Amino acid sequence: MITLTLILIFAYVVAGKDPKELMEKLKNVNLREKYADLSQRIKVYAKKAGRVAAKPLLIFYYVLKDESLTSKDKMIIYGCILYVISPVSIIPQHVFRLLGVMDEATAILVVIRRVRDRVTPEIVQKAEATLAEWFDEPESVRTA
Repeated sequence: MITLTLILIFAYVVAGKDPKELMEKLKNVNLREKYADLSQRIKVYAKKAGRVAAKPLLIFYYVLKDESLTSKDKMIIYGCILYVISPVSIIPQHVFRLLGVMDEATAILVVIRRVRDRVTPEIVQKAEATLAEWFDEPESVRTA
């Protein structure tokens, strides 16, 4: 239920609507508990989709840990990650090929525009290190 609500909040923001009513439903939800398995879910997605596709999601994951991030931004980021890694898609890729990838790309672009000021070199470095670990890259490649 929470996952669906977060995806709906994300969809409201993408559509330019105010998600306040939906956010009220999540007012007392501790999102930190929900983040616990998010890294693992991104890892599973990364193994299927590849390093390049997983990098922005992992960056978003690390941005989520910023204590000064508003609840609304946290919910939007979380909803985006869940939408991208979810097997359910508004425009199915297996039916519409390139167009099917565009809805996930749009989701990522919306969040990038929202959080780009919070993406620090340290966050990018953490994401790169995590991806290197997940893809079993040798130490020489990790430090290059």
